[in-house]
Amino acid sequence: MDGDHPVPRPPRFGANYTPTRGWFHHWLDFDPGEVGADLDSIAALGLDHVRVFPLWPLFQPNRTLIRPRAVEQLVAVADAAAGRGLDVAVDGLQGHLSGFDFLPAWTRTWHRRNLFTDPEVVAGQEEYLRTLASALADRPNFLGMTVGNEVNQFADDPHPDPDRITREQAGQWLERMLAACEAGAPGRFHVHGEYDAAWYRDGHPFTVAQAARLGAATVVHSWVFDGTAQRHGRSGTATVYHAAYLIELSKAYAVDPRRPVWLQEVGAPAPLIPPEHAAEFAAATLANALDCADLWGVTWWCSHDVSRGLADFPELEYGLGLLGNDRRVKPAGAAVAEAAAAWRGRTVRPAPRTTGLVLDAGGTEAAGRRSVCAPGGAYFEAWFRLAGAGVRPAVVLAELADDRAHLAARGITELVGVGDAG
Repeated sequence: MDGDHPVPRPPRFGANYTPTRGWFHHWLDFDPGEVGADLDSIAALGLDHVRVFPLWPLFQPNRTLIRPRAVEQLVAVADAAAGRGLDVAVDGLQGHLSGFDFLPAWTRTWHRRNLFTDPEVVAGQEEYLRTLASALADRPNFLGMTVGNEVNQFADDPHPDPDRITREQAGQWLERMLAACEAGAPGRFHVHGEYDAAWYRDGHPFTVAQAARLGAATVVHSWVFDGTAQRHGRSGTATVYHAAYLIELSKAYAVDPRRPVWLQEVGAPAPLIPPEHAAEFAAATLANALDCADLWGVTWWCSHDVSRGLADFPELEYGLGLLGNDRRVKPAGAAVAEAAAAWRGRTVRPAPRTTGLVLDAGGTEAAGRRSVCAPGGAYFEAWFRLAGAGVRPAVVLAELADDRAHLAARGITELVGVGDAG
């Protein structure tokens, strides 16, 4: 650290680890040899970290039983990664992955309890996160915990059976979960990550302000199947700048203008991004994200394709890997490997974004009109009109548009309203 600000470092490049044999069900038939071969193929791309996903019901099948053998297997994955020069970030509450929900039986049906507010459930979650973090705390290659993967989808529509909570309850839950991670592994890179309802859905209890203020970094999941590619096409400005837009949107809500941002998920979903154009999309997305200040790193979704032998996945999920299910490098994998090699040892120092596009989303905390930021929303479309015209727009909250100190700290010298953006 340099005073109160992080010292600029080269960006991290990694992959969300999707095992080639059995997908995340591999924990049921854990095979260190298969895991090692998968990690070899990831390391061969020149990546420096993986994000790993224990399945919560398998690791904590009863509220007071966290299976020691499962925790040992998680540590074994971390150690195997270390042997290949890979750091490891671990997600806790899985939660939701690739169209499937994974919740333990002690939270559902006859034991139906709110995931975010029931005292016993929350205490069980805390103990689970603390246990995983503690088991990895002495591993030098352990980066830290993510509370869970897009757990916010359980709190609101369109989930078919949501656990309703308020914005205040969502914030309290996040603070407790992050504190449990910190208790298990003090000082590590503990974060939380939501899907785009937190950024785009009016009234959603998880908010951009929470994303930008709680945890060691802001986490961004960028998926252009959210309406972006449908509206703007595979190579449209909004499509290839979508990740950069979310990074900049998050920075508007951060108290610390130098807060790191982790692009924790980004991928090339077919058919919106046809496979023959996935490498082009990857290269453009990475270049534009790297033009944002304070980017901690990029973790591509995902490492390996899902086997066609597994049923009922959404079609797009099968082909998102940097490598095939046979561990052969795909064109997108080559593009990410090329970017990782090009940036190895280089520090990202983008020029300041001097033009700020003013955002009125209905308040800093609640963002009651945040749908203006979604694809098709007035703010979304205005930001990309500017980007398409060669402007590098920052996002400035209307509540801070007259705050000279805030603007100066971010290097913003000019403000533009939505109606004046192209």
